[in-house]
Amino acid sequence: MTVLVLTCEQDVTADMVVARLRERGEPLMRFDPADLPSGGAISGEYVRGEFHGYLSAAGRMVNVESLRSVWVRRPGEPASHAVEPSAWLSAESGQALYGLLEGITARWMNNPAAADRARLKPWQLRLAHRCGFPVPATVITSFPQVARQFAERYRQVVVKAVSGRPVGDPPMILPTTLVPSDADFASVAAGPTLLQRYVRRRADIRLTSVGGKCFTARKVAEEGQVDGRYGDTRHTWQPVEAPAHVRRMVDVYMRLAQLAYGAFDFAEDEEGTWWFLECNQGGQFGFVELETEHPIANAVAAWLAEWQGSVKPHTPPHYRLRNLATGLPA
Repeated sequence: MTVLVLTCEQDVTADMVVARLRERGEPLMRFDPADLPSGGAISGEYVRGEFHGYLSAAGRMVNVESLRSVWVRRPGEPASHAVEPSAWLSAESGQALYGLLEGITARWMNNPAAADRARLKPWQLRLAHRCGFPVPATVITSFPQVARQFAERYRQVVVKAVSGRPVGDPPMILPTTLVPSDADFASVAAGPTLLQRYVRRRADIRLTSVGGKCFTARKVAEEGQVDGRYGDTRHTWQPVEAPAHVRRMVDVYMRLAQLAYGAFDFAEDEEGTWWFLECNQGGQFGFVELETEHPIANAVAAWLAEWQGSVKPHTPPHYRLRNLATGLPA
């Protein structure tokens, strides 16, 4: 059985897990959808109830029915490395590749349908609240008056990206920023803007959930710090144990989100409350492992290598409903 790693060529985080898989002697294929169709090839056939599919890259071919698991780490845009790339070719290649892989019973980390939904910040905040996490008051708006009223109500607010880091070359960095008291909110009309009540923190928390295991790190915050991801600091990430009630809420979140991997960010306030900021379904973990020696890469590799028999994990709910409606096995 083979582990399929969908990621780009330059991905240090994937390199760490690939090294652990090789140490375990696990067969694997590293495949970047961006290399379709010239640097990689796919084929799938469905005839009379029988399904056969193949992936080929770097001179190696794999039967997709032999895949044990699929790790969707940081795949490139399908066909973006093609000789003549186009939006149409990317759409065709993406539909073909992921449609082919959806036809097998491999484990996903994470299923693309669940991952796409998990990236939506408004959906994250609502789910976090349902799971019991404290969530800072938040507004996403393109109405300047709404933004102005929100800032007046909570006095100190931050602005952050709704979708994450913008795509570009070179890539842009948009750190979470404290909004000045004399801000002019007219520019909010140019596009949806996320404002959130500022949590004065004493520490940043990164909790990485891998197949039900939690690896938690804490970094003391500088005075007045707004975004713990950027800027110089005298402190490093230290391993800590997450409180039992936080671990329970993380388990519920992961189950409802149908994720096998998630990187949670919390702000710990002066009273010790962990405020939910986000859950990145594809978040980095290398920096945490290097500073804390948490064996996260090994945990990811172990999950990918584990055999679950006939269980088909993380099947999106609409597939299950469809199967129930047609009487076909889920």
